[in-house]
Amino acid sequence: MSTPTVAPGRRPPLVLRNRAFGTVWLGQVFTQAGTRMFQVGTSWWLIGHVASGDGGFAAGMLMALSTLPAVALAPLVARAIARRSHRSLLRGAAAGAGTVAAVLAGWAAASDLPVVAIYAAALALATCQAFFDPCLTTSVPELVDDEDIEAATGFELSTQSLASLGGALLGALVVDAAGVAGLAAGCAVAYGTAAVLITTVRFRAPAPAEGPSVGSDADTAPESPADTAPAPRRTLRRILGRLPYVRAILLCFTAANLFTTAVFVVMPLYTAKVLHGDGATVSLLEASLGLGTLIGSFTGARVPGRPTAVGSACLGAMAVALAVPGLIAAWPVIAGALLVTGWCVGVIGVRFVALFQRLVPAADKPAFFAVMQAVLGATFPVASLLFGLLGDHLSARTLCLIQAAGLVPAALALLLLPRRYRTADAAAARPADAPEAAPASATPAGGTR
Repeated sequence: MSTPTVAPGRRPPLVLRNRAFGTVWLGQVFTQAGTRMFQVGTSWWLIGHVASGDGGFAAGMLMALSTLPAVALAPLVARAIARRSHRSLLRGAAAGAGTVAAVLAGWAAASDLPVVAIYAAALALATCQAFFDPCLTTSVPELVDDEDIEAATGFELSTQSLASLGGALLGALVVDAAGVAGLAAGCAVAYGTAAVLITTVRFRAPAPAEGPSVGSDADTAPESPADTAPAPRRTLRRILGRLPYVRAILLCFTAANLFTTAVFVVMPLYTAKVLHGDGATVSLLEASLGLGTLIGSFTGARVPGRPTAVGSACLGAMAVALAVPGLIAAWPVIAGALLVTGWCVGVIGVRFVALFQRLVPAADKPAFFAVMQAVLGATFPVASLLFGLLGDHLSARTLCLIQAAGLVPAALALLLLPRRYRTADAAAARPADAPEAAPASATPAGGTR
């Protein structure tokens, strides 16, 4: 892969000096923006235009279906990524999502659209995205030069917030202006553009699974039995059994996610029932949350303090911010509160994924991070259904206060984790990870999404 020639000491941006990665990453921005636009737009459509009396449950069911495939299909996704060409899998996922969106757009334009069709489309689009995102993360070494792998991984993960911001901003606006047909057509264009972009890229051949990484000093070293022997595989239970500190942190954030992720159901309900706003108001609030997350993703590494102290403080700040809509019904104040909430989410993601990079032994990282996403994501369907159902019986202001109260125990538990856990985890990781030092700037956001 060619690298542009530049003056010594001045390097072009990552996406320019690794143009294959930049092209595929742009495809991911389109697919994620399309998915988020569909989720926000159809959720607002269900609450504001279709459902009467049970809008909370309808929106909650939609968000639950939109997050279920990433959890339920994790083993199938892992096998597909291991066995299939990554370019083909990425292109197929984007093209499949585009086809689903195009069919839905044609159906909505031709006749009235049943709610079950929205649910089916949300499930199908989320399934395609569940294959696309981890496949791109795995493909990074096939798209960038060796010295850019860490930076590209952090860039790709941290800028997911950019796609979510754009999609959330457009979703409710488009559905108010053009209905579900226009929304689905816009999503189809986004997915189709991603498929075309990926088709133009040539991927490098991946390194053999049993050999050293391409470009390493070991490429020319003679093989020994120890070099060729496959690394022993351990179950996640054994991995976490040696890392009590990491295990306790995951439990804290799993509990916190039950309340933080409910915001995607609560805010549309709040807009409709308390603010009596339109799609522009929903877009503004969603965009405030996304903008805060994006800022937190890029500034989290500069926040001083131990990760658990920072995480506990951020959860406490989120509790205060999420309580604000329950007390003050003014959209500028609520937008500011969501901006703070998003910033806390971004900071937590950066600080704790960086911590896990340092504490989890290198051989265990693939299994650990795959299951970490599944465990944290498993709370999203539960939270969506629970708060959606509660939204049909309680006021939206009360839901905001419930969210805030639920974060307080998680913040305290994180702050009071025993110091001996941290010492034990550092000792367990040192033999495997001593040569590594993952920079905080190359860590993704979204640890609590």
